[in-house]
Amino acid sequence: MRAIQLQRPAPIARDPLSAADLDRPEPSPGQLLLAVSACAVCRTDLQLTTGDLPAHRLPIVPGHQAVGRVVAVGRDVDGWAVGDRAGVTWLAGFCGHCEYCRTDRQNLCPRATFTGWDVDGGYAEAMTVRADVAVHLPPNLDDQAAAPLLCGGVIGYRALRLAGALDWSGSIGRRMRIGLYGFGASASLAIQIAVHLGHRVHVASRSPQDLERARELGAASAAGYADQPPEPLDAAITFAPVGSVVIDALRALAPGGSVVINAIHLDGIPAFDYDLLWEERGLRSVANVTPRDATEFLALAAEIPVQTTAHPYPLAHANRALVDLDAGRIGAGAAVLVVAPG
Repeated sequence: MRAIQLQRPAPIARDPLSAADLDRPEPSPGQLLLAVSACAVCRTDLQLTTGDLPAHRLPIVPGHQAVGRVVAVGRDVDGWAVGDRAGVTWLAGFCGHCEYCRTDRQNLCPRATFTGWDVDGGYAEAMTVRADVAVHLPPNLDDQAAAPLLCGGVIGYRALRLAGALDWSGSIGRRMRIGLYGFGASASLAIQIAVHLGHRVHVASRSPQDLERARELGAASAAGYADQPPEPLDAAITFAPVGSVVIDALRALAPGGSVVINAIHLDGIPAFDYDLLWEERGLRSVANVTPRDATEFLALAAEIPVQTTAHPYPLAHANRALVDLDAGRIGAGAAVLVVAPG
């Protein structure tokens, strides 16, 4: 089968990904084999490819936002059949026995594995995925529209939950003033959820185009990172992988508010005065996602429906997609590698 591999990390300008002809995998017990139709390109893919995140396994097939159809089902699998459409997320596996797994926090399992980091991902014509982490896709989301939702959308949904925008049963509590700091692909999906739930959203970005798009998507206000929002925020989510933005978000909080950092990699948080945390303000991170996050988010995304902007690339052009992502040419949309018609 055709696949794109990372042999060793390198600067993106040196085209670190290479084409490979690999044997098609076979599903082990508990796994599905998918014929991949589309795989969205994530900034985490860029960080793994360039070495900002250290490799767990090499060579590796990247890609953790894959959509495909089940072509084979391993033993001991319930709830899936050949022909079903499935989505793949960042979480590839978990132990199922630790305190985190027993309390529906598989994202914190110390033996968790991740797609495109520990196991081969979706930059290929076929891949295997554990049946208990694969996600059934709503029928009204086509393959290229669904793929970008499987990381940025799901992680943004979890960030909103940690910020208090909805509780763990999916119910909406009080209407909140929520800040989104950085407005790339994930934030452009999160704002659609937050506005749908009735929250007032403030967006911060350096880009005038991003600020205009935020207003079009329902932001109550939009300004630069250092600009104070028109009213103190109950919570803020930072999407930019820049530590100084965390400080900007802290400055905008009302007493009792919290900043949720939505980044797997951050360049460091500058020293700041304790006054920014005083009055019970909080600071926390988002770590990965759970199968429940993915299932709940995709159902809600189909209901709203959440709009995505996919920029298609042939599978062979994976390096070009990463270059364009790194250069900011993708904007608030998502690059999607088109592997087969979806």
